[in-house]
Amino acid sequence: MTDYDTVSADVEHEEEIPEDHPRYQDLLTRHRIEEGVEKGITHLQGMHAEGRGSAFDYLLGEATIPSADAAERAAAAHLLLADDPVLSINGNVAALVPGEMVELAEATGADLEINLFNRTPERLEAIADHLRDHGAEDVKGLEADARIPNLDHKRAKVDEDGIYSADVVLVPLEDGDRAEALDAMDKTEIVIDLNPLSRSPQVADVPIVDNIIRAVPNMTEHARELADADEAELQEIIEDFDREAALEAAEDRIRNGL
Repeated sequence: MTDYDTVSADVEHEEEIPEDHPRYQDLLTRHRIEEGVEKGITHLQGMHAEGRGSAFDYLLGEATIPSADAAERAAAAHLLLADDPVLSINGNVAALVPGEMVELAEATGADLEINLFNRTPERLEAIADHLRDHGAEDVKGLEADARIPNLDHKRAKVDEDGIYSADVVLVPLEDGDRAEALDAMDKTEIVIDLNPLSRSPQVADVPIVDNIIRAVPNMTEHARELADADEAELQEIIEDFDREAALEAAEDRIRNGL
């Protein structure tokens, strides 16, 4: 029996998971989701969503494929060119990549906004405090003084000076109906989703088929590399990105290992 065989998914601290474990990223995400539920950040339904994503990530080889990296670079260019970029945060995102989202916001000048399906004042405050603990200075989504049209549930509630008026929105781990509603508002929409066939990436301007714990740091790295790029260079990166080809490449990798 190897040391790997003795590693349990039920660990007290993520530092206990050896980084060279062959399923390190899967164990890490499971631990962070479980911890998020305990802290009141993540809803129990988030565990099911993470399980589905884990299966697709396994088929992707638990790696960022070239088409995903190209999408992450295009996403960084969009955020840098935007007048009012916003990064949307739900419970799973807050549990999985809180500090990474703060770093991406700092690198791109974007706002952070909480948006939840299972929305309660206690959960909103828990997530806001969690983001502040990871370096966020301003967190939107608590006022919810505007609504996304044609969306009936609580995820329609947004800040007027946040998602409602944003020109570019990053919506990671998003449900398809809200992604479609944001698309109908003519916003440039960046989606992170491990299933290239789900509605969210299908309607996104930039579909990123990658694990969020890899995708967000990659976007930040690209944004920092492009910080001094002029508008023409950023626009060229955006125009060179082929969303249909990216989705096809991800599906090919999942279906055929190509």
